[in-house]
Order: sequence, then C-alpha cells, then structure tokens
Amino acid sequence: MVSFDDLDLYRFDSQLDEEQRMVRDTVRRWVADRVLPRIESWAWEGTFPRHLVPEMGELGFLGASFTEYGLPGLDAVAYGLINRELERGDSGLRSFASVQSALVMYPILRWGSQDQKDRWIPALGRGTAIGCYGLTEPDFGSNPGGMRTRAVPDGDGWILDGEKAWITNGGIADVAVVWARTPDGIRGFVVERGTPGFSTVDHHGKYSLRASVTSQLVFEECRLPGDAILPGTTGLKNPLMCLTQARYGIAWGALGSAMATFEAALEYARTRIQFGGRPIGAHQLVQEKLVWMYNEIVKGHLLVLQLARMKDEGTMTHQAVSLAKRNNVWVARECARLAREIHGANGIVNEYPVMRHLMNIESVYTYEGTHDIHTLVVGQYLTGIPAFDPPAEG
Repeated sequence: MVSFDDLDLYRFDSQLDEEQRMVRDTVRRWVADRVLPRIESWAWEGTFPRHLVPEMGELGFLGASFTEYGLPGLDAVAYGLINRELERGDSGLRSFASVQSALVMYPILRWGSQDQKDRWIPALGRGTAIGCYGLTEPDFGSNPGGMRTRAVPDGDGWILDGEKAWITNGGIADVAVVWARTPDGIRGFVVERGTPGFSTVDHHGKYSLRASVTSQLVFEECRLPGDAILPGTTGLKNPLMCLTQARYGIAWGALGSAMATFEAALEYARTRIQFGGRPIGAHQLVQEKLVWMYNEIVKGHLLVLQLARMKDEGTMTHQAVSLAKRNNVWVARECARLAREIHGANGIVNEYPVMRHLMNIESVYTYEGTHDIHTLVVGQYLTGIPAFDPPAEG
C-alpha cells in the first residue's frame, strides 16, 4: 500500500529533525500495532480502549509538550505529529489525548496550586488517571459565556450546581476541570470523581466518535473544598485559552484522518478493476478526486508547520489557530466524502476505514468551535467587526 509519506512532493519530511521523525514513527508503529487491528470492532461496539491509556502515558503521548514532572517537553511540531498519527488511527483516540493534555493538564499546570499540580499532573501524564473538561452545557456550546453552572462560597468551601454536556472522557474521568460562574466571575475548579453531588451520564446513540466516551456531568449541591478552585483563573479568557491549545492539536490531528482516507482511496483506485480490466484509478474523474485530496492535505501540512513554528516562538494567535482548525477539519471532511465516493458501495462497510472516519470527522467539524464560528473569528480579524449576534462575551 502506498503511503501519503511516499508521495512527498514538497519534501515535508525534510523539514523535520531527527527527534520529530522519531516521535512520528513511534506513534505510527504503536497505532499500527495496538489500534488498527481492533479499531473497527471497538467503534462498532461503542467501546473505548481504556486499557491503552497507560501505554500512551508510558510512551510519552500525554502532556508531551510540557517539561514539568519529567514530561517529554517536545516542541510544537513533534506534539502536532503525535496528534496527527493518533487521529490517523481514530479521531476518538486523538480526542482522548487532546483532552488529557490540552484541556486538563494545561489548565492545572498554568493556573493550579502546587498541591493540585503535585496530585494530578504525574498521574495524568502516566495515564494512571484520566481527566475531562467541563465547559460546554446542554444549552451553551458556541457561547460558553452564557453558562448557567454556578459555584457559590459556602463556609470554607464551595457549592457547585449545574450541568455540562458532550464531555469527552466524562464517564471514565478521575478528575474534571469544571468552569462555573462565581461572585467573582467565571473560575475553574478541580472536581474529583466520588465528590458528593457529582455524577455522570454517558451520551448514547452516537453515530460518531463511537470509540470514545462522551458524557454529561451533573452537579447537584456538589460540595467542594476551598482548595478545589484553580487559584490563577480570572475569567472566561482562561477556558478559551485552553481551547486554543486543543484546537492546535485538532488542526494537526485532522490531517491524520485525511491521510487515512486518502491512502485508502488511493489503494482502492489502484486495485479495483472495472470497465474492461482497468483499475478505476485510470479514469479522469477518479484521478481528479485523488488530486484534490492530495493537494489539500499538502497545503494543510504547510499551514500547521508554520503554525507550529509560531507556537514555539510565542507568536501564535487564536485567530491563526481558528484558520488552521477550520481549514484542516474541512479538508478531512471532504477527503472522507470523496474517499467514500471512490469506494462505491464498499465505502459504507467497516472492511474499510472510510465510513468510520467520515462519521468521526462530523463531530470534529462541530466541536471546539464549529466551522461557522471559526469563520466568524477570522472574519472579525479581517474586518475588525464582530459578526456574532449578540456579540460573544469575552
């Protein structure tokens, strides 16, 4: 089978250093050995491969960009490649790692107390603890500033009430980073599983991200100790900063999904014989689809490579991340659709990875900022005029 990497017209591989290639190859081998042989059955059964989490920790896939507590401290390109290779396997796998790293470890490291860091970061990095991120609510997705979850002071602690929805890892998480309104504005809290008043309910009936746990978090007079608050949090900008980190990984990860469907389509086009004994890849319409897929994946790589350089330099902006997330997820969605067309009827069965990726990318297209919301973010950057109606809270 021809790999996308064998068709490197723009010599992307030459832009990677030895460590970055080693990281890429390590993740790719692990996905090939431990994920791909079983992923179709896990997705079909709606099962998350929780047993793989400690392996991910041992290999340094979790919190890979951080240096504290003996974490790998990889640069932005290497971290991006981890996300790409994981999503080449399955979007649910990359979603797990993205939440663990960018949405749980990042806020604890950035705004947490020393005790919170000591308690959770080593375990999260090893994969012996699992985290989730409670921001989205049943009635507030694109507008997180409208959240209804409240935390009010109560003696030496807090009482937390509210609900969070569509939370990756929620039902299996040992700890949740939860955002709530307080008398001092929106603050973050670290809520441990087993805290009285805290429960979870898994979302069922999903056609997408089936090899991933998605849950609702429920807080009913949930009593938290005073030290549950993330002391460095000061407002809505904090959870949005976390989302910027996660969207960076998504921009890389989506290319992995696109590569998987492209490679499947290319192999099918080269080997499916039709119309007089020729492969369907000999026909102009099929070649046009393959060229479109390849063209957009190449451009997407150049986009995230520059974004990674900006991230390492400290010049990356949330608008740049929005542009990359918007573009690359759209590319992955279109690649999955075109791959499905090239496969014909075979595109809908799990003998091939296409339909699984096609269904998964529908969620990625929507979560952590829908395609349209990222369009408005970039539109405001271009015009200086916010088009949100009513304007989003900042």
